[in-house]
Amino acid sequence: MPLAGIYDPSGPGRMLFAFFAAMAETEREAIREAILEGLDAAARKGNHGGRRPVITDDMLHTLLRRRAAGEKVDDIRKDLIIPTGKNKGHNPSPASIYRALAEHEKTSAYPEAVEQAHADFPALQ
Repeated sequence: MPLAGIYDPSGPGRMLFAFFAAMAETEREAIREAILEGLDAAARKGNHGGRRPVITDDMLHTLLRRRAAGEKVDDIRKDLIIPTGKNKGHNPSPASIYRALAEHEKTSAYPEAVEQAHADFPALQ
């Protein structure tokens, strides 16, 4: 005896089930395309979404200068203050600092790749 609420399509029910599945897939694809078009339109206007970086350019400059002088990241972190956002007035996390340092290392290690990406970006639009 089958359990109540369990649907096992067979016969004409199988065809109806396949029809609804195809309709749902078509709707999902239409929603996906609309979202991608909206993101593309926003990117053309200069809005790329996502959070703003916690570590500003001024904070990164201070961080790099003080690290070059031999200070520890944790000591520097206590003096840095987040200027905007929901954590305004707090210190950035060590993960944010190390992420910003890694990003800076990448951009300074491959400056020609960064310049090429900036040059290629308008062509992709």
